[in-house]
Amino acid sequence: MTPVASLADVSKRYGATTALHPTSIDLQTGVIGLLGPNGAGKTTLLRLLSTALPPSAGRIEVSGQEVTGGHAARVEARRRIGYTPQEVVFPRGMTAFGFLDYIAVLKEWKESGARHAEVRRVLALVDLGDRGSMKVAKLSGGQRRRLAIAQALIGAPELLILDEPTTGLDPEQRASLRGLLSGAAGTVLISTHQTEDVAALCDRVIVLDGGRVRFDGSVPELLATATARVHIGPTASVGAVQTWKTGTGLVRSVGGQPAPDSSVVDPSVEDAYLLLRAEQRFAEGVTP
Repeated sequence: MTPVASLADVSKRYGATTALHPTSIDLQTGVIGLLGPNGAGKTTLLRLLSTALPPSAGRIEVSGQEVTGGHAARVEARRRIGYTPQEVVFPRGMTAFGFLDYIAVLKEWKESGARHAEVRRVLALVDLGDRGSMKVAKLSGGQRRRLAIAQALIGAPELLILDEPTTGLDPEQRASLRGLLSGAAGTVLISTHQTEDVAALCDRVIVLDGGRVRFDGSVPELLATATARVHIGPTASVGAVQTWKTGTGLVRSVGGQPAPDSSVVDPSVEDAYLLLRAEQRFAEGVTP
């Protein structure tokens, strides 16, 4: 299957700092989660894919267009991309409908009837259908976040790129967004710190750390790396990566040597991620 987007030996440097080491990734249809600590290079990777940032080296293709090859191909690719950055600045004084209409014009929706219908469609998708006439400044933080996602949905893009989309959303809104994204056509790439969103939504997970891909596979494959390595009991495991007391009063331990009175529990995506990070730090000689 031809990938919707691909990176071939793509890297990005800022002066003497390498934010992304040479990376090759193919993105197929489906929902893909991007995990990693702050400073791992996640936002750099998203900005490269969205064409908001040029790479220092390597080739990027989106929907058959080599965006690193020239202006015309980059413009064609942008017509097929929806992007919500982590921080969105809204024009002052606009209504929710007016903002989306403005974005639709920028995306070359010239016929007003079709454009306005599309604006109403994406407002409804993010549960803001009754907020179109409200000034953006009057919307809550969660509503503004959903409006930012709505602008990326205009035109049903082949590649949807979302940087921390659930920030500021309550549990019900997050669940609604999961339902929306799970039914989206094309490829959805989500950078998030919410490991439960990855477990609930994603077909594939990529872990980025230190500007390098540390894991790329399915959620079950990630979970398999932590099989029989998570325990719960009255006391913590010796040498555990992380431990915490649960609501039952028992201690959950990720990694380490389990106490005799502990029992094995199924790992979560967070458990597997914590173990992967700890092993990477150990391999690099980094003291926790």
